[in-house]
Amino acid sequence: MPGRTYYAPQGGLPPQTQLLTDRAVFTEAYAVIPKGVMSDIVTSYLPFWDKTRLWMLSRPLSGFAETFSQYIIEVAPGGGSDRPEPDSGAEGVLFIVEGELTVTLAGKAHTMRPGGFAFVPPASQWSVRNNGGAPVRFHWVRKAYEFVDGIEPPEAFFTNENEIEPSPMPDTGGVWATTRFVDPIDIRHDMHVTIVTLEPGGVIPFAETHVMEHGLYVLEGKAVYRLNQDWVEVEAGDYMWLRAFCPQACYAGGPGKFRYLLYKDVNRHAKLGGFGR
Repeated sequence: MPGRTYYAPQGGLPPQTQLLTDRAVFTEAYAVIPKGVMSDIVTSYLPFWDKTRLWMLSRPLSGFAETFSQYIIEVAPGGGSDRPEPDSGAEGVLFIVEGELTVTLAGKAHTMRPGGFAFVPPASQWSVRNNGGAPVRFHWVRKAYEFVDGIEPPEAFFTNENEIEPSPMPDTGGVWATTRFVDPIDIRHDMHVTIVTLEPGGVIPFAETHVMEHGLYVLEGKAVYRLNQDWVEVEAGDYMWLRAFCPQACYAGGPGKFRYLLYKDVNRHAKLGGFGR
């Protein structure tokens, strides 16, 4: 739809005169990584990726994310990878926020532009390349796919959020809606990556407390977000991680829409017999 924007980090480094105080928070229940700390000096690099750097937003780690990793990848013109994913058991989602990316999967090339969404199943043969003249920046969400005997993994697909009508949340009059890229009852999928939109003044009207782990990247706008017992201000470019059962709620501040890219794990039994087994 016209007018949609997607925040993407540009790197750089703050001046020596800037105050150190910022909104970065790391607790046992949640973390906030504000856009101001996504500078050049916190970028990383990956094996078999050319002309590429990334901001690693979350990774499986004791006391932090457990089910997924999330990167913002920046690929310079001519860069990319013919071996992007080293783990054959990993599934992935790509979401483009800036530039143009060519993804070749099973021998077919797909050109992805801002708002573009791709699901890559485990054990896929794929590659990525920036054939344009400007950097491309995109989110890459990775998860170890939880295979279930008798259920085939979902197939790959490519789409764009501009092709999908958001689904209003019940009893909200359309001020709170979710753009869903897969059918919520498709049991083959063990993670959902969606876009949540709140109109100015819209709210999540109760403290959600549930088993799904969350990663939230603010694409547009600003809000006051409830995380556990705290209210924090967030804006476009900020990232939040919420552990399972962390209470959450939200007030959208305006003047425009508040929109975020949301990860959550779904549709599988709780593992028994101890953590990590």
